[in-house]
Amino acid sequence: MTLASEKQQIRSRILAAREQLPPERRAACNAAITERLLQLPAYLDADTVLGYMNFGSEYASECWVARVLADGKRLALPKVNRHTNMLDLYWIDDPKNQLASGLWGIQEPVIERCERPISINEVEFVLLPGIAFSRDGARLGYGGGFYDKLLAHAPPARVTAAFGLQVVAQIPQEATDVRVEWIVTETATIDCNAIENPSDPIPKNRND
Repeated sequence: MTLASEKQQIRSRILAAREQLPPERRAACNAAITERLLQLPAYLDADTVLGYMNFGSEYASECWVARVLADGKRLALPKVNRHTNMLDLYWIDDPKNQLASGLWGIQEPVIERCERPISINEVEFVLLPGIAFSRDGARLGYGGGFYDKLLAHAPPARVTAAFGLQVVAQIPQEATDVRVEWIVTETATIDCNAIENPSDPIPKNRND
């Protein structure tokens, strides 16, 4: 089996499981994840953060985005640049008026209503989307490579929010795949840099 087919198998399995989460359970998980994210020292210490707007069955990052703005931090959100096939970042302080449905129906910044594009180096904390993650920080995205390119040489703290069912034992990785430093689920805050044995089913840093 090729690396690409292994990744696709994991994507299909996790997406199917994520879609099956009951609405009440999903809402409870979203709330718990948001509170854990807001307690992360890396988030508390950051003045500038990069987030994303959720779609489909993802963690409801819109809840976190609202809290970021309420905390008085500078918030950047991404927009797919179809000419460069890269993510452009824009400061957002009024999502209701500065965002509109873009690629794949995801809420994206409206260029005319935002400041100029900014550099990833202006950001201190990044919340990344994804489909599956392993406890050593491996991340499996949707296959476009947008965040791998954006963060290839960037220093910000890299965090992901995921339902517990999205954490798997192992994810095949390529040299260009970007890892995360923290995985935040509804029951655990996992420090990926502290993982000694990625196959261990018990997070080394658990805050239940």
